[in-house]
Amino acid sequence: MILALFGGALLLWCAAEARLRHRIRRRGLPAVATVVPESDVHGALDSAPLLSFATRPVPAGRTGGAPGVEAGELVLTRPRGHTPLRRPAHLVPGGSVRIAYDPYRPGHAVLAAEEAGPRPLVADLLWTALGLGCLAAGAVLLLAAA
Repeated sequence: MILALFGGALLLWCAAEARLRHRIRRRGLPAVATVVPESDVHGALDSAPLLSFATRPVPAGRTGGAPGVEAGELVLTRPRGHTPLRRPAHLVPGGSVRIAYDPYRPGHAVLAAEEAGPRPLVADLLWTALGLGCLAAGAVLLLAAA
């Protein structure tokens, strides 16, 4: 049962992350972020770099009635959906990368599609396969126990 719950939760998480990345890339505001050097030893081991960027004013057509953030606010965040084992060579501290961010929650940022490359698709497929495998194994074990 636990295996089936884990597989189902993993599938829901994969779907939510993929949807969030797709929505931010499509509707978010583009920006250029700087990779920040990290003083924390454990943060430097994270494959998702710490990014710093300044927000822009929200365009008139995108307000949607929700309050935005102040223009020029400095944001430190890690990109969503970045799961390789090692940090790619182009994400060195001090380097610039193109991102897209949610104007109402600038902590939700993703690497631009050309910066991320084909790896997010491969990682999404691997996580989805793991979730489906766990869900199927849990369902088989539940049926065998019943």
